[in-house]
Amino acid sequence: MKRDELGDLIAFLTVAEERSFTRAAAQMGTSQSSLSHTVRRLEERMGVRLLTRTTRHVVPTDAGEKLMATLRPAFNDISGQINDLTAMRQKPGGNIRITSSRHAAETILMPAVKRLMAEYPDVNIEISIDQRFVDLVEERFDAGVRLGESIEKDMIAVRIGPELRMVVAGSPDYFKHHPKPQSPQDLTHHKCINLRLPTLGGLYVWEFERDGRPLNVRVDGQFVCNDVPMIIDAALDGLGLTCLPDDHLWPFVRDGRLIQVLSDWCGPFPGYHLYYPSRRLSSTAFGLLVDALRCR
Repeated sequence: MKRDELGDLIAFLTVAEERSFTRAAAQMGTSQSSLSHTVRRLEERMGVRLLTRTTRHVVPTDAGEKLMATLRPAFNDISGQINDLTAMRQKPGGNIRITSSRHAAETILMPAVKRLMAEYPDVNIEISIDQRFVDLVEERFDAGVRLGESIEKDMIAVRIGPELRMVVAGSPDYFKHHPKPQSPQDLTHHKCINLRLPTLGGLYVWEFERDGRPLNVRVDGQFVCNDVPMIIDAALDGLGLTCLPDDHLWPFVRDGRLIQVLSDWCGPFPGYHLYYPSRRLSSTAFGLLVDALRCR
C-alpha cells in the first residue's frame, strides 16, 4: 500500500463515521471539496462505490460497511500503540470515556475516579450515564460498566464489584393487606411493580432459581417505570412488590422500610464489571483506571 492510500482510507472512514462531508472536513482540517475528491479517488481505485450521497445524508454502501469493519480495528490498534508511546512520559495522562448505569457510577465508578484524578492531574475522565446497552466502538467509548451476565463474550471484562442477588420486597403496609408469597408462582396474585428495560423496551421478567432449577415469572401490577429510584419509592409507598438487585434494596430492608420475601429463590449472579473491546490496546492512564476499579 502506498502512503497516500492510507490517507485516503482515513478520509473515507472519517466521512463514513460522521455521516457528513461537512463534519468530517471540519474534524480533519480540510475542505469539503478536497475530501470529496479524495473519497471519489479511493472509490475509482477500488472500483466500487463506498458511499451513497444525497443532499442531506451520506450513508455507507454495503461495500463501505465492509471496509469500515476492516479499518476500525486496524486504526484502533494503531491509535492504541501511539497512546502507549505517549503515555510513557513520567506523568500518565489522556482522556478516558466510560458509559455506565447511574447506580454503578455513583457507588463504584466515581469513588475510584475521584482518587485517580486527584493523583494524576493529566488524566481526564468522562462518564456518560445511560441505562441502555451501548456499542462502545460505534459511540467511541473506551469502556463501559454493566452487570457481568449481560456483557458480550467478545469483550474483556474485569470484575469491579461483588456478586449480587435479586431481592423481592414490599412495604410493611403492603403486607398488612396481602399475604407473603411462599413461591414465585404466588406472585401472579400480587401487585408487582414492573421495570421497563431501556434497550429493547420490554418488561423485565423476574428470574428465580432453587436447587439448580430456574424459574421465570411474568408479573403484573398497576405501575410500570424505567427508573429504579422511582420504583423503590413506589414500593416504599406500598404500591406493590419490587424485584431489584440487593445493592439497591438492602438499605431499606435493613432499616425495616421494606420486607424481603422469597430469599431462598434468589441466588447469586455476577456483579458489576468494567468491559472494553478485546482489540483495544490500553494506555497507561486506562490501565491505572482498571487497577483502581479491580475487585480484589
